[in-house]
Amino acid sequence: MTMEDTVPGTGTAAPATRYPLDPLSGAEIEAAAAIITGSEYASPTLKFVMIQLAEPEKTPDLTFRTDVPRRAFASMYDAAAKMIYEAVVDLGARVIDSWTAVPGRFPSYLVEHMTGVEEKVREDPRWQEAMRKRGVTDFSLAMIDPWPAGYYGAGDHYDNSPLICRPLTFMRAAPSEHGYARPVEGLIVTFDLDAMEVIDIEDHGVVPLPPTAGNYSEQFMFSPDNRPAFTQFRDDVKPIEITQPDGPSFTVDGWKVQWQKWSLRIGFNPREGITIHEVTYTDRGQTRPILYRGSLSEMVVPYGDTSPTHWNKNVFDMGEVGMGFSANPLTLGCDCLGEIHYFDGTVNDSDGNAVTIPNAICMHEEDFGISWKHTDFRTGEVEVRRSRRLVVSMICTVGNYEYGFFWYFYNDASIEVEVKLSGVLTTGAVADGETPRWGKMVAPGIYGPNHQHFFNFRLDMSIDGAGNSVYEVDSVPEPDPALNPHRNAWITQDTLVASEAEGARDWNWETGRYWKVTNPSKVNELGAPVAYKLVPKEIVPVMVQEGSYIYDRARFVQHNLWVTKYDPAEMFAAGNYMYQSADMQGLPEFVADDAPLEDTDVVLWYTLGAHHVVRPEDWPVMPCAYTGFHLKPLGFFDGNPALDLPPSPPKACHHH
Repeated sequence: MTMEDTVPGTGTAAPATRYPLDPLSGAEIEAAAAIITGSEYASPTLKFVMIQLAEPEKTPDLTFRTDVPRRAFASMYDAAAKMIYEAVVDLGARVIDSWTAVPGRFPSYLVEHMTGVEEKVREDPRWQEAMRKRGVTDFSLAMIDPWPAGYYGAGDHYDNSPLICRPLTFMRAAPSEHGYARPVEGLIVTFDLDAMEVIDIEDHGVVPLPPTAGNYSEQFMFSPDNRPAFTQFRDDVKPIEITQPDGPSFTVDGWKVQWQKWSLRIGFNPREGITIHEVTYTDRGQTRPILYRGSLSEMVVPYGDTSPTHWNKNVFDMGEVGMGFSANPLTLGCDCLGEIHYFDGTVNDSDGNAVTIPNAICMHEEDFGISWKHTDFRTGEVEVRRSRRLVVSMICTVGNYEYGFFWYFYNDASIEVEVKLSGVLTTGAVADGETPRWGKMVAPGIYGPNHQHFFNFRLDMSIDGAGNSVYEVDSVPEPDPALNPHRNAWITQDTLVASEAEGARDWNWETGRYWKVTNPSKVNELGAPVAYKLVPKEIVPVMVQEGSYIYDRARFVQHNLWVTKYDPAEMFAAGNYMYQSADMQGLPEFVADDAPLEDTDVVLWYTLGAHHVVRPEDWPVMPCAYTGFHLKPLGFFDGNPALDLPPSPPKACHHH
């Protein structure tokens, strides 16, 4: 491939030859679209949903030649035919390698759906009449969020429907004011995204708009009717500056990053956003693979409120909207801090034009406290080393919520994935004096419904190579009474996850359960197979109940860990297309063939959650909530891999 573009985040010319896993450039996206629109398959009503790299097949030795053909994968939607199409395009040969129709499915949002719905709803006379009943006459201040429609049962008006969404309405009191402070309760719109018109209006009764503002910007924050009310910004916050006089410790070559002993490649696409590839660690001169590919596989936000406006809120923010499309342009000194390298994200619009999200991915280093320390109390000698981590992050805005996705690489060879949740609660309104049953009050007249967030991460493991096995590890009291006379002994028990039928696993608090991925053909100096372990950070109970419409659609949330044999077609935990779908897709289908898992190419699918019973302190904008997991070496090395960290000079620690 010889198309020239720019190196992400630099504005400088990129090399003509791209690595096979590099994301598509803007020129490549537009070339793929042009090849399709100029082909026999094109139609006047064909729209592009997502155009991204068609990743080449994994090789046995986990390496690629640089002359692998560059191919694009495009998903498209033709509203007139009511059909999804998929194409793989060879960009060098300028030919379509494959064209596939996908009947009976709906696509994720097209780009224009996120903005075009609001204007059309405001023009609808039925909606306007419902707003007048609530005392609203200035419709220009209405804020209308186009929520995905979900699925609500066979036999109703959603069957055989067009592509629809279910917009919810909020009112601003002034332009730029915080609209979520005044939800319009009970007013539900059904909207045809094919025809871009309102199908139906449901009005379940007038609930007064909440009386108080909930602003957090400087423009409005100090208004006396704001909740909470402040009079000024704090005046005792002294500046903190993060400096690296000699520059950062990482190097960047296109999308390849090297930092200390780590090497990895960063990717980006419209659906997943950040992807992480070919993660290796150099151990005393030997480059050792750990993770072939890591990414967010799916997420869903099920709500636990049975009132008309909220009961059917079950959004797959990745599969129904797209994390890459939702990525923020990050700003120096605010979202990230220090010596920063940015990567631009490139996505497409529905006509196949490339759209650049500047600074979509931020990368920097952080001090992370003590890595290890010991004081010899007899001699007074102290040895201490400070931990540092490389941070690769993306922050996405999906309507009211912000999701931050952070990949941390530590200099003790561990990896952490963290999700930070912020932004604004989805709000409901209640009449004065009422108390919501399925949520909590956050301000006068405003409540936040009970809800949860679940994220599934797909981890294509390669612990010292592709032949891996997965074990569940439990800590239990010594089971043999003869070996436990003092009633204090305990052991660990390893259970092999032998096949996909056993691949859906649950965490157990009583046994301190974790999972390890071993390479049975590689042993450390103690004779044990080398391994990494997956350690949960926080486990939340699943409130999604069998019999609900979301249960089958989001079956991946029912287990903390799923293990499958590698299959390049198995990428998304809830399936490729779940919009308006009733059936079970994704992981339950992937494990149905019961493929053997011992000493093979395994993929971990880890589900983590955030359990949100809202607080007044979450209003009007939510302090970050955190959830995630760790991958830690377990006999992968012959000792502490951070032992060779250099001491920090005193001047680097003490400024006075």
